[in-house]
Amino acid sequence: MLLSSYILFIDGEAFVLDKPAGLPVDTPKRGGDSIERRLDELRFGFKRFPTAMHRLDQDTSGCLVFARHPAARAKIQQAFEAGAVEKTYLALLAGTLDADEGEIDLPLAKKSSAEAGWKMIGDSKGQRAVTRWRKIAERDGRTLVEFRPLTGRTHQIRVHAREGLGAGIVGDRVYGTPGGPMLLHASRLVVPRGGKPPIDVTAPLPDHWGEWADLVPQAVVPVEEVAPPSTELETGAAGMTPAEPSAGDEA
Repeated sequence: MLLSSYILFIDGEAFVLDKPAGLPVDTPKRGGDSIERRLDELRFGFKRFPTAMHRLDQDTSGCLVFARHPAARAKIQQAFEAGAVEKTYLALLAGTLDADEGEIDLPLAKKSSAEAGWKMIGDSKGQRAVTRWRKIAERDGRTLVEFRPLTGRTHQIRVHAREGLGAGIVGDRVYGTPGGPMLLHASRLVVPRGGKPPIDVTAPLPDHWGEWADLVPQAVVPVEEVAPPSTELETGAAGMTPAEPSAGDEA
């Protein structure tokens, strides 16, 4: 698997990778494959290694933006810190929902134990976390949902699905329903860039989503054409620095 074949958008400042499910961004403490270990594949003629500007969990697929040089990194990080980056996720939930759309405002905090390790939980004393959602389709006791996080807390969507909507994500071994791959996908990313046109990219659903991919409206957002290589509601952004195992942005 060559990562260069997963590029959705590229120009002189940045590129967006359609991250495969199962591949971690940072190298796990136990070792193994990761995007961090394969950055040489993603230089595309540049001397510098690119920098991942946010995180997706190992089992989450979809849009992941990289800066290609320091000036671009500063520009994109500023957009993240200003809350100007729009992120849209698709998730398949193990359950049905009464409402068609809504907003979850549930603060999150980390809970750790020697036996079970750590995970995120809803906690009124935690950091504020806000997610907007809408139902796309429902079938056989499962619901396809679009999530738009307004904050960037670790595991935000996964916890908000379970505790905010009462239906965990299919395949989520920590917060949802174990069995098979986790069906959480970073489907769209919009990154403003000052005087330049924004990066606006959509990643198609992976094959393991099966027939659910046919239920996603095809005309929501066009996929960017790939160019030749050459506040209070905080949102996270980071470079290629070590992160906790399985920790990510909101997904």
